[in-house]
Amino acid sequence: MNNSQQNAAAIRCPWAKSEINIPYHDEEWGVPVHEDRKLFEFLILEGAQAGLSWDTILRKRGRYREVFDQFDPERVARYDKRKVKSLLKDPGIIRNRLKIEAAISNAKAFLRVRDEFGSFDAYIWRFVNGKPRQNAWRGLKQIPSSTKESDVLSKDLRQRGFRFVGSTICYAHMQATGMVNDHLISCFRYQDLNK
Repeated sequence: MNNSQQNAAAIRCPWAKSEINIPYHDEEWGVPVHEDRKLFEFLILEGAQAGLSWDTILRKRGRYREVFDQFDPERVARYDKRKVKSLLKDPGIIRNRLKIEAAISNAKAFLRVRDEFGSFDAYIWRFVNGKPRQNAWRGLKQIPSSTKESDVLSKDLRQRGFRFVGSTICYAHMQATGMVNDHLISCFRYQDLNK
């Protein structure tokens, strides 16, 4: 039995309602991520999500993992025009040329950052002083779509050659990877992640 089944009657953040986003909410969202490949995956998926719902991305996530070589940044950085062409024909992902090309250039920028800092993890967690920011929201309307930290992260990423990394996308990335705990205080996951 997974956490979602175990917590069927639990109080969750109000956005976690579907069979695709309940497990994501219960098992992933807000959990601190320190593995570079996973950080890269969220960076690519958050960029792909721009203008779309996160549920859409979650439904396509399995296919993204297949066609993007399990989000191996070294492999993605080597994608050529032929690979872009094949990705644009794949109905299992978001077929947007700018987003696909951004994923490839972001892989190259990701590798440069990793080389400079030893890991992407070491780089990105500096923006929250190395530990998750614990918020205490009572309602969804209180949760910001961006913060001064996401503004600074966005600016820094863009200066390093990343694309599709506006402040709102950066804040979503920070939420997803546990750099901030934005579960509502009424949510059963809030206390788990506030330890």
